[in-house]
Amino acid sequence: QVQLVESGGGLVQPGGSLRLSCVASGFTFSNYWMYWLRQAPGKGLEWVSVINTGGTTFYADSVKGRFTIARDNAKNTLTLQMNSLKSEDTALYYCARDESGKIRGRGTQVTVSS
Repeated sequence: QVQLVESGGGLVQPGGSLRLSCVASGFTFSNYWMYWLRQAPGKGLEWVSVINTGGTTFYADSVKGRFTIARDNAKNTLTLQMNSLKSEDTALYYCARDESGKIRGRGTQVTVSS
């Protein structure tokens, strides 16, 4: 069955960096656009970034210039490099196979706080 397993979250100070990873299994990873979504406390699911099958990337305005999405089809892995983190980036981050998040992992917590 489809599995998406995120890792790499943690507590970081404002201005710091984190690198999230997602390992996919149960489907042909290279055939799908892949997404990072997040959900802040008390808020709905928010689209963060997407990478298409050809490697073209798109970002929400709130993270553009700070986050970088990448994929390694040989390793079925999706990553999100997050730099210059802000307190408003605090959220549970999900790797997803669709924009709505219907098919997503359990998430990894990112907390940005001094």
